[in-house]
Amino acid sequence: MSLAKFVAVAFIGFKLVGPALAQDALTLSSPAMANGAPLPVDLQCQRDNGDGVSPPLVWSGVPVATQSLALIMYHYPKGTVEGVDPPSQYWLLWNIPVGTMGLPRGNPASLGDEGSNKDGVATGYTPPCSPTPWFSFGKSKPEHQYFIELFALNAPLATLPTHDALSVDWTVLTAAIKDKVIASSRISFWD
Repeated sequence: MSLAKFVAVAFIGFKLVGPALAQDALTLSSPAMANGAPLPVDLQCQRDNGDGVSPPLVWSGVPVATQSLALIMYHYPKGTVEGVDPPSQYWLLWNIPVGTMGLPRGNPASLGDEGSNKDGVATGYTPPCSPTPWFSFGKSKPEHQYFIELFALNAPLATLPTHDALSVDWTVLTAAIKDKVIASSRISFWD
């Protein structure tokens, strides 16, 4: 088995969490949407009348031993299988300061370092922009499920750059957090 395939199989689904320290559980949420709800129109891509910025996020229950935070937004496209295929990445963020308790809409202070966008042509957030098939005239676009997952890490990610980097994709970031995750929390939404 190739290293790339091993990494994809090992990290899909993020079964990387070890026991958390005795305290409240790490909890991720968004004041803009309920877990499992549709993405609000104002957060959708510009084609769909949104402004295309990242949703506001808040979290609590960060374990005392946390030395770094990372966040990943992803989606499994049709035809891919969680646990087998890597997902499409929409936001890769690491080196989020430990004392941070959330990210405002659009992350205007640019907290943390950002990796490659969905298309691998720039760093930063890619808004969901599910295509409307040509044959769906008069119908709504198909819904896709997206996930945002926050990771509390027991060490800094020394193998990653300390700046935004196009070279950091799903495979690179998930390899960097391997064996460092002490807690995680995930929310989902539909677009």
